[in-house]
Amino acid sequence: MHLNPYGEGAVNLAADLANHRPADAQELADRCVAAGLTLERPVTPEDVAHTHSTLDAWEKVVDATGEHERAELVNAMLASAAAYPRLTDHAGSGWHLHYRDARQPLGALLFSLISVGTALHLAGRGMHRLRRCAVTECTTVFADTSRTGRQRYCSQRCANRDAVRRHRARAA
Repeated sequence: MHLNPYGEGAVNLAADLANHRPADAQELADRCVAAGLTLERPVTPEDVAHTHSTLDAWEKVVDATGEHERAELVNAMLASAAAYPRLTDHAGSGWHLHYRDARQPLGALLFSLISVGTALHLAGRGMHRLRRCAVTECTTVFADTSRTGRQRYCSQRCANRDAVRRHRARAA
């Protein structure tokens, strides 16, 4: 059974790329392959630029203050990425759906993947499950994939740092 790759994996890739933006085409290619994407064509500097503009739009979704604003921003991304779903078996990976046209450059592919993945993540897990770390000085973006849906920190390190800070404030 193949699970839908457009949900959790896509939104986690978006968070990873947003938190540490790729500097060049090789880094972008390496990180996408590490995330499980099959690259069908060479990655170019234009793909890096397109990816950065995609991440700019996606971070507006992350920083949206309400569900309706967040939905409006995701819907705008989806409208720009609109393509018919299609079955594909590229590189012998097995038949699965892509929500994009065939043989797109990586920048356009990431726009579609991140748009659809974010929509599926928010609709399936909850509109509040995409945010920045609760530690004030940490700007890390993360997708809440926890069972309870109450994740507030990007990492255990930030959770511990905040707990120590709260403890010291109470003790003072």
